[in-house]
Amino acid sequence: MAKKTKPKNVLTLKEALIIAEKNRYAIGSFSPRYTPMVRPILHAGQKTQSPVIVQISEKELIRYGITPCEIAEEFYQTVEEENITVPVVLHLDHTKQLSIIEAAIEAGFTSIMIDASEKELDENIKISKEVVDFAHARGVSVEAELGKIGTTDFVETDTDEELYTDPQEAWQFVNETRCDALAVSVGTAHGVYHVRKPKIDLNRLKAIRNLTPVHLVLHGGSGVPAVMMREAIMIRNGGISKVNIATDLELSLLEAIGRKNRMTNQECKALHQEQLVIGRNAVENTVIEKIEHFLGSSNKAKSFQLT
Repeated sequence: MAKKTKPKNVLTLKEALIIAEKNRYAIGSFSPRYTPMVRPILHAGQKTQSPVIVQISEKELIRYGITPCEIAEEFYQTVEEENITVPVVLHLDHTKQLSIIEAAIEAGFTSIMIDASEKELDENIKISKEVVDFAHARGVSVEAELGKIGTTDFVETDTDEELYTDPQEAWQFVNETRCDALAVSVGTAHGVYHVRKPKIDLNRLKAIRNLTPVHLVLHGGSGVPAVMMREAIMIRNGGISKVNIATDLELSLLEAIGRKNRMTNQECKALHQEQLVIGRNAVENTVIEKIEHFLGSSNKAKSFQLT
């Protein structure tokens, strides 16, 4: 579903993060994991007058049985039907295959992430630069990753190994790839923290910021204490301006409808209408809580000049 003309409030990631960083707040990048959960994310943004990012990763597309086109159709349909006027971004998270990136851009995604972080630095730069050139030529922003961000549930990434981002390498990486945003490994992990406690290496973040002006992204935002997150956002000259939140949304959905195990997208769509309403309300409330008490983005839609 290629969009010939986007609504004026549908932005690229770069457009959104410029404003967020300038005004010292972070935009939540929320993964619905199921197409029926796109709507409550956008509702929450509209209710709180906050910019929001709707995202999904390559592994989530495969795990939950969704195509980029299905996510894009639900996203644009909701924006139109629900009269969503706050700034929104449609983002493809952790992706390694160019074919999926191409499909997402064709479907109307305004931002994509190339994740070649498992490669050596030179190879990561080479792959990421090729994707940047491809996406920028089509008016799409690019997020890349340097360092390895661990996981606890293997839904978004393949390994629980974590390698912290080196500030000097970040400088080289950003200069050579021209990526718009950089996901950095500074102590958080994807998934639920069962044993280790989340942490954010603020000194490492400051060192990266001092060497490069790139917009900084924190993956593994679920479970991080709000005070710790606020410190990372408020770093002088621009701290974290995009925070990925996925697991908390799915957990709130499953708990609300009394399920312990994940579903496929088709199973979610087949839920009884009453269950869908309950689940959507739970997801919407979780997103609102993150916006108001975690990201500092409530009522920040007014910081954008949408023309």
